[in-house]
Amino acid sequence: MSDRIEKFVYHGEKAERLDKFLVTCLPEFSRARLQGLIVDELVLVNGVIAKKSGQALDDGFEVEVRIPPPVPSNLTGEDIPLDIVFENDDLIVVNKPAGMVVHPAAGHASGTLVNAVLGYDPDMEGIGGEERPGLVHRLDKETSGLIILAKNERAHNWLQDQFRLRKVEKTYLALVDGKPPTPVGRVEASIGRDTGQRKKMAIVSAGKGRESVSEYKTLETFKDHTLLEFHPHTGRTHQIRLHCQFLGCPIVGDSVYGKRTVTATINRHFLHAYQLKIVLPNEKQPRTFEAELPEELKAVLEEVKRYE
Repeated sequence: MSDRIEKFVYHGEKAERLDKFLVTCLPEFSRARLQGLIVDELVLVNGVIAKKSGQALDDGFEVEVRIPPPVPSNLTGEDIPLDIVFENDDLIVVNKPAGMVVHPAAGHASGTLVNAVLGYDPDMEGIGGEERPGLVHRLDKETSGLIILAKNERAHNWLQDQFRLRKVEKTYLALVDGKPPTPVGRVEASIGRDTGQRKKMAIVSAGKGRESVSEYKTLETFKDHTLLEFHPHTGRTHQIRLHCQFLGCPIVGDSVYGKRTVTATINRHFLHAYQLKIVLPNEKQPRTFEAELPEELKAVLEEVKRYE
């Protein structure tokens, strides 16, 4: 695959930064990616290699950009079955099973969702100049449900903006021990690292962590448990699990933030990303995707119903 060459001419009454101009010309690339092309001497201004990202362009200046094809990433595609809910040329929506890590990391070099998506579509355009899918949000290893991955940089930037501007509506189902203080409510509590255990997160005082907001409502009440629907407005690490703990009703099966004694027959925590509502690239109306509860969680619900 050969390099892609793009040529533009700047027209404006005032001088403009080179990188800012290129963002308007090549919206499928992030500003950081375009700045990287400038650093790699792949951008010419009036036939001369651009000196820096902030180089000023005057009216009539000609700009040429050489975009190399994506290089293979250090990630390996693997033949792992995927439950694909939706797919187009820009992205893929997957119903992730519990037990699958989203992205390779220390201790999880293979068998991840990213490895599976690369194995499924090895010819995707890629992100950041590499042949890899782009993550815009994550799910914990033991959380099942919907997750969306971008296949190209333009879609990745679009989806990142949707999440950053809080235009995405996410719905989770959680079975908790006990019940919350009120059937319907809103939790606003900052989240930061647990000072005692750095691998854990914790609710911290305002100013010491990041803002986190969730709304919830009760779907069904049992003798010792409650099925809740959660709508997180922010996307902090372990947010819903911490908010349930904060409410005094930890998630069933949560080995980190839950009860020491598991109160149902379950080998994971009962948290499922059930619904995702989002406007996709090149579309104006939002789409709603759903993934029903997996069989192991349905079995847990049947179990708690029998003890009402």
